[in-house]
Amino acid sequence: MEDSKTKKGTKKRCSFCGRPEDEVDFLITGMNGYICDSCSTQAYEIVQEATGQHSSATSFNRLKMDELPKPKEIKEFLDQYVIGQDDAKRFLSVSVYNHYKRLLQKDTKDDVEIEKSNIIMVGSTGTGKTLLARTIAKLLKVPFTIVDATVLTEAGYVGEDIESLLARLLQVADYNVAEAEQGIVFIDEIDKIARKGDNPSITRDVSGEGVQQGLLKLLEGSVVNVPPQGGRKHPDQKMIAVNTKNILFICGGAFDGIEKKIAQRLNTHVVGYNTSRKTAAIDRNNMLQYIAPQDLKSFGLIPEIIGRLPILTYLNPLDRDALRAILTEPKNSIVKQYIKLLDMDGVKLTFQPEVLEYIVDKAVEYKLGARGLRSIVETIMMDVMFDIPSQDEKKFEVTLDFAKKQLEKANLARLQTA
Repeated sequence: MEDSKTKKGTKKRCSFCGRPEDEVDFLITGMNGYICDSCSTQAYEIVQEATGQHSSATSFNRLKMDELPKPKEIKEFLDQYVIGQDDAKRFLSVSVYNHYKRLLQKDTKDDVEIEKSNIIMVGSTGTGKTLLARTIAKLLKVPFTIVDATVLTEAGYVGEDIESLLARLLQVADYNVAEAEQGIVFIDEIDKIARKGDNPSITRDVSGEGVQQGLLKLLEGSVVNVPPQGGRKHPDQKMIAVNTKNILFICGGAFDGIEKKIAQRLNTHVVGYNTSRKTAAIDRNNMLQYIAPQDLKSFGLIPEIIGRLPILTYLNPLDRDALRAILTEPKNSIVKQYIKLLDMDGVKLTFQPEVLEYIVDKAVEYKLGARGLRSIVETIMMDVMFDIPSQDEKKFEVTLDFAKKQLEKANLARLQTA
């Protein structure tokens, strides 16, 4: 009995909060006392606040209006990496610029509060939705992350929870909550969480409408408890409260087949003697330019989600001229990348002009967009990239005959889409 009392009386306690050792995660021992993990965290935050060392968030809040990149400057930066898509670039540039202005809006004399304008971009595969997002991330002074909606499921099912979107943003912001709360999230493949249909089914739509319902609380601006290490793998972890009020959401998706919905809607509006005149004015090769919110609803997005994505823009399908420009003109064009790769081996790589035209022709034939250009060039260059580093050659020219032989050998027809 005496031994137990002695042990109880000599139990180590935090010198700041007084909690015993068995009620905290760990104690740090000093010369004449102890400090627990909780008090040390609070002490660190107090020191940061007192010395003004909230690095990224504080430095951003000190920015002035004349230091922000203007919409034209943002678009000019995008032009260096992305060919065409002027409409989408303009929408993105204005939205990002307005996002900056919202964050700088403080102590205004009037009661006007600027609301955020989340964006949704619609465009077929290979037109540059994700590339736009990755490119604009290079220019931003706020945390930016790209997440994929295809992995999201309702809570309790195999997959990722909605909160994992914000966990990625926290990681980018180095778990600085104040900085993460003014970031930008690009949600790719948003069309993959569309409602599968109105017909009742014996199976649950765990990656469709339920995920959309979960996204609502993020888009509308609310305080969300985010598991920093992932929700289901670490159930005992401490949650981090994140306010999504100032987080800008940009969504992108291919919405494959939505052209049929657009065509149906346009036909319903054309009645009477002017039918032929009005239908003649419609560009059947680019139906996405006529997209409207009701088309997204017909595709399977719930009205609440559409209402919280007020800016709707589209990406044009890539024609032959655009594909030719993509091949060589951007700063990080495909051809420039391969020239750089071989230059690191001391080899000067050149392409015959006919080869570039041939590559574009094949990309148009296989309907793979800009992504198809990369596949074709990769197929042509694979043997070269394998052999050249072991040889003493100082230059290599890709000829039309060589390109044709490489594609025939690789049986590129397997890439062709129906």
